[in-house]
Amino acid sequence: PRVCVVGSGPAGFYTAQHILKHHGRALVDIYEKLPVPFGLVRFGVAPDHPEVKNVINTFTQTAHSERCAYYGNVTVGRDVTVPELQQAYHAVVLSYGAEDSRVLGIPGENLPGVYSARAFVGWYNGLPENRDLKPDLNCETALILGHGNVALDIARILLSPLQLLRKTDITDSSLAALACSKVKRVWLVGRRGPLQVAFTIKELREMINLPGARAVLDPADFTGLESAVKDAPRPRKRLTELMIKTALEKPVEMQAGAAAAGAAAPREWGLKFQRSPQEVLPSADGRRARGIRMALTRLEGSGDSAKAIPTGDVEELECGLVLSSIGYRSLPLDPAVPFDSQRGVIPSSSGRVEGVPGLYCSGWVKRGPTGVIITTMNDSFDTAQSVLEDLQKGVLDISPSREGFGLVKSILHSRGVRPVSFTDWEKIDAAEVARGKAAGKPREKIVDPAEMLRIIGH
Repeated sequence: PRVCVVGSGPAGFYTAQHILKHHGRALVDIYEKLPVPFGLVRFGVAPDHPEVKNVINTFTQTAHSERCAYYGNVTVGRDVTVPELQQAYHAVVLSYGAEDSRVLGIPGENLPGVYSARAFVGWYNGLPENRDLKPDLNCETALILGHGNVALDIARILLSPLQLLRKTDITDSSLAALACSKVKRVWLVGRRGPLQVAFTIKELREMINLPGARAVLDPADFTGLESAVKDAPRPRKRLTELMIKTALEKPVEMQAGAAAAGAAAPREWGLKFQRSPQEVLPSADGRRARGIRMALTRLEGSGDSAKAIPTGDVEELECGLVLSSIGYRSLPLDPAVPFDSQRGVIPSSSGRVEGVPGLYCSGWVKRGPTGVIITTMNDSFDTAQSVLEDLQKGVLDISPSREGFGLVKSILHSRGVRPVSFTDWEKIDAAEVARGKAAGKPREKIVDPAEMLRIIGH
């Protein structure tokens, strides 16, 4: 059986890995629109979390299997359509993730100084489409809308001492911008309360222990939570206890000597709860963001299902930088594929796309943009299992031989598209590592696809 996987992030690679491991004759081709593989492992994971990127070693082993091939620089839906892939393969799995952001839907969100978390993370992680973002860091206060791990990542990158970032694979240009940044205060704002935050304890602890930055949490926000959280699941309980402990700790007062020497005020960050953004406020000349107006909310219900209801009171907060971290969103890929635009997913059951036999999906485009790499792994194994079951039961008819990449190659050739192989990627990889070594970093990412193609002689 010839199987094709669209997308080379964790969902794509885990799906391929599971099929290859449990079917001794299956051939899997992975298609990717960028020349370089690994999706959000390369472009989403924070540069100061190198251990999370170790899964790349597993994905590389999968790509080296003689029954697996990688074709980068191919945009499915444009260079080759899904129906054309269905002609070439016995099964097609869509694992192309979420390449858009949810919008706030409030006045002023398009003002200069307002960015989506996705674009900002893409900028410091070298995602080609965000390489020219040039965020304006010329203000003291930044405000991040959202209480998830991505929001904490951004706050940490904004406030980290440069010597920590210099040792990571953060891009050269974003490091230069952060070196000139005036941001010294970051507020993370959420519509709901401390019991509904979506970040995890590891990320919170890292933020609390960040050198040179102090946490500003209001003890009043946590009144009565110790008893409320008694019977909560252990992760939620520990997370809340850590926030309470941090809120109640007295900040270490600056040494008298340092104060006398006029030492710069330390950087600080804090969590604000039960506030919902209403409008990004423009500066006097209307040319940039100067703050945000928020509706104060009260919670109806409890736990994860609690709803934030505006109380009628509002509050304004001054800030020159607004980052919206309220979630990623998948987009439809091809008119031939059913898509639920309300939920931003391909409607499926156990990864089988509704109403289209032989078409499957895995990862964020299947279940929505939530969870960490391990969640995506389990989800992808579930989809791969559906493919294997359908092969076993004869639901997928593999009697007609399919040409696989043979057919796709002639289609791409006729459209002037030259795919990039995994060996080509390894040349780009070697160039990045060499550039990084010269700068004392693990790698210096190449952010321009044209330059990537030049390196491999395309």
